[in-house]
Amino acid sequence: MNQLPTKEQILQWINENPGTAAKRDIARAFGIKGAARIELKRMLKELESDGSVEKKRRSFAESGRLPPVSLLTMLAPDSQGDLFARPMEWDGEGDPPRILFVAAKGDPALGAGDRILARLAPVRDQDHDYEARLIRQLGSNPSRVLGIFRAGAEGGRIVAIDKGSDKEWRVRSDATMGAKDGELVEAESAGPRRLGLPQAQVVARLGDPMGVKAVSLIAIHQHGIPDHFPDQVIAEAEAAKPATMRGREDLRDLPLVTIDPADARDHDDAVFAEHDTEAGNDGGFVVWVAIADVAHYVTPNSALDREARKRGNSSYFPDRVVPMLPDVLSGDLCSLHEGVDRPCLAVRMRLDAFGNKVSHRFVRGMMRSAASLTYAEVQEAQDGDPNERCALILDQVIRPLYAAYAALKKARGVRQPLDLDLPERKIELSDDGKVVSVDFRARFDAHRLIEEFMILANVAAAEELIRLKRPLLFRVHEEPSPEKLDALREVAEASGFTLAKGQVLKTSHLNNLLSQAQGSEFDELLNISTLRSMTQAYYHPENFGHFGLALRNYAHFTSPIRRYSDLIVHRALISAHNWGGDGLSAWDVEHLEETAKQISDTERRSMAAERDTTDRYLASFLADRVGSTFTGRISGVQRFGLFVKLDETGADGLIPIRAVGREFFHFDMDAQQLVGADTGTVIGIGQRVTVRLAEAIPVTGGLVLDLVEIEGAAPRAGKPAGKGKYQPRMPGRAAAKARATSRKVVRKRR
Repeated sequence: MNQLPTKEQILQWINENPGTAAKRDIARAFGIKGAARIELKRMLKELESDGSVEKKRRSFAESGRLPPVSLLTMLAPDSQGDLFARPMEWDGEGDPPRILFVAAKGDPALGAGDRILARLAPVRDQDHDYEARLIRQLGSNPSRVLGIFRAGAEGGRIVAIDKGSDKEWRVRSDATMGAKDGELVEAESAGPRRLGLPQAQVVARLGDPMGVKAVSLIAIHQHGIPDHFPDQVIAEAEAAKPATMRGREDLRDLPLVTIDPADARDHDDAVFAEHDTEAGNDGGFVVWVAIADVAHYVTPNSALDREARKRGNSSYFPDRVVPMLPDVLSGDLCSLHEGVDRPCLAVRMRLDAFGNKVSHRFVRGMMRSAASLTYAEVQEAQDGDPNERCALILDQVIRPLYAAYAALKKARGVRQPLDLDLPERKIELSDDGKVVSVDFRARFDAHRLIEEFMILANVAAAEELIRLKRPLLFRVHEEPSPEKLDALREVAEASGFTLAKGQVLKTSHLNNLLSQAQGSEFDELLNISTLRSMTQAYYHPENFGHFGLALRNYAHFTSPIRRYSDLIVHRALISAHNWGGDGLSAWDVEHLEETAKQISDTERRSMAAERDTTDRYLASFLADRVGSTFTGRISGVQRFGLFVKLDETGADGLIPIRAVGREFFHFDMDAQQLVGADTGTVIGIGQRVTVRLAEAIPVTGGLVLDLVEIEGAAPRAGKPAGKGKYQPRMPGRAAAKARATSRKVVRKRR
């Protein structure tokens, strides 16, 4: 070719031949030889400098375009079920192009986070820019990282926000997504460790980690809790219409009331009680529990149903709720608001004078709440100080509720469920997201009343479905393992109490231990230790009983707005009584065990996120008090240090082993103790300590403490055992353990 091509012709050729766009290929295509190659090189440099093309190794590509073979990360399906992907590398301006994945017959099932090598084809006049076809899958999902971005000369690094973690990742300059120094980012691993830190690339910028209400956002993102509803789910919820009376029993004349915390976001249960007037049940009661009919709105395999199953439950944080259902349902159509007709599933239960359930009957009905009450105002009314609206229903509604509760307490006393007393912390925030106060929620008989009514209804639901031989999800709580019981026994003995051995464990044995400690300085410790010894409850289609509640048959029925398990039980009741076509589907039944595992996992995910959020808020609250001293109690012992629960806030902090004393400590795992090598000092669970706050890290929620005093004495080191040594609570037993530990150490050294 005698004449050089124009820049426009070069761009057009690069666009049409993205896979073979090296300078040599361009020269061959246009017949450029000899000295003309120098001019071509100049033109390409100009195109590169003005951003029209970019050089990747030895080839050129049109700026803002992807190569025909690219590495992609799969995204979650959209509301239509289509799979999209994002490029793992994108150097263009603005958002990366939209890529639709087109599956071929025989392709493996791909999910969000999967990485693939794909062939791309540009498309026009579509809602996406490329279509991708699989070449091969690249293995497992990359690990995700949530941390603080620290800018550097050649990109930066990411510092993990996990409590106790000192991990860091290196980020190349072309993988930062424009993140600013100090910004919270989400990243994924981008390659193995070579020299120095492992690599990561930023995939999402989450803003100021200490910004307004950012604390719960960190936990939500870190634990992968979905907090945005797809468009189709919102559309279904907004299209829902109020239920009619068709096929329902009219319960609107029953003065059912809701009783909830003052800050409750929804109302999914209502109660009513009255004296039983039927012959043969002197002193008995009729108790009604009505629950929002969520199954009417969330039907099997709808977009709402699939999203609710994926979430499993609502998650609650001090500053927000991540609901299982969109607000138009959870806060309106399904919420049992005062004076408004609402569909419900209700159970009428007859109790004898001793609180034993004589019979029950389930109905699908329509109710109208007579009042939306709070625990505090109901308790004040019962205690003789009713406000204006409680005074109107005091004799008809409130006093009969407490009378029925008194009967239920008798049955509870015989059954002996585990009676833990663990105060719930309440964190109050200002409008700008700062912690104003940390307190413990008041607990009234009104709380216990509602709990007993809900337990009674849950038992009735399980028994009804067992009687009708219908599939359901049970709430299972198995008894503690022998190892955990031994650990609890060690704590009890170290505190001066006993937990009997050699018998079939019953909750009454644990209650006896708790009653021994009640009112003593070990009260809270024994309650916490007993809770820690318990196995975690879960859902399962087989019935293994509920140890903690001392119940043979138990299912969750009373909270379908916030728990998917309850929705399954509602559908099972609807199918069992032929109340409509929105009961359990064949798919529900076939995948019941899979659903049980899914929602058990999401429940644990929410608990972890809520706990992490509380820890971060407490660390933020205490950050201004670094250097102050606090009292507390040792709640855990590990080789690396002591865990202490602070009296004032209930926050947990760590005394690192280096701050325990100036001697070497042997860790006795069986006794959960540290034993001083020089002094014989024994430090164990339950001992009172005074600590100094050395560090509070709001981003991770970590508290680092220094030991000031233990059992009223300053820790000492390097002196012979005996003189100046503070004595353990059980000196003979502790000394024997110390001698045994010492012998073990001597034998190892020889």
